[in-house]
Amino acid sequence: MGRFDAVIFDWAGTTVDYGCFAPVQAFVEVFRHFGVEPTMEEVRKPMGLLKIEHIRTMLQMPRIKACWSERHGKEPTEEDVEKLFGLFEEKLLSILNRFAEPKPGVVKVVENLRELGISIGSTTGYTDKMMEIIVPLAKEKGYSPDCWFSPDSTRQKGRPYPYMIFRNMESLGIADVRRVIKVGDTVSDIKEGKNAGVYTVGVVIGSSEMSLTQEEYGSLELRERKNICERVKARFKEAGADEVVLDLDELVERIIL
Repeated sequence: MGRFDAVIFDWAGTTVDYGCFAPVQAFVEVFRHFGVEPTMEEVRKPMGLLKIEHIRTMLQMPRIKACWSERHGKEPTEEDVEKLFGLFEEKLLSILNRFAEPKPGVVKVVENLRELGISIGSTTGYTDKMMEIIVPLAKEKGYSPDCWFSPDSTRQKGRPYPYMIFRNMESLGIADVRRVIKVGDTVSDIKEGKNAGVYTVGVVIGSSEMSLTQEEYGSLELRERKNICERVKARFKEAGADEVVLDLDELVERIIL
């Protein structure tokens, strides 16, 4: 028997949607609609959180808060959070069908894991309504975990809370957190895994932390690629990751086998 019984993957940026661009596009459009132009760094920093919590976090960032106050004559309120989230959900649901493509190598990696007797679970920052679009499309393209849970299944306590991981373990019949790996592409994923007490792995290439399209990454010179990968790896390690891999092939070859 191997060391692990299950791998619990994140979705966007980890298994589908290289670079995690669907939510980024929606967040930018929503804040623009309300007269605030967010930077990519501001949009990316809370990535992986429950989406309404992501918006709440962005509105409390000093620069965005100041821009909002200047534009609207008052500091952002919880009512504003709700308004932004309503529009965000509408925009994201309208584009999600274009962002369900599995990242390169994911389908084969999952096949390899299953051949080794390892179950596949999943957690996400998306809502159930969003997942109803993503899950069947990803399945058509060859990726389908054994189970998945969103914050809708944990009373809206998404990352960094560990409860979605525990729901996966319950569904998969796994009692020991030490026999579970959590894999994600954001700092929020790492915190979720560490809070659950599972072995926690950050994946670098195609991640939200890297925030590059496949074409952009492919066009970089070798030295640039190495530098960017090292920066992302350092952020994951700083967040407490037990291990960081460049891609999911490395997960199988170096950690599972």
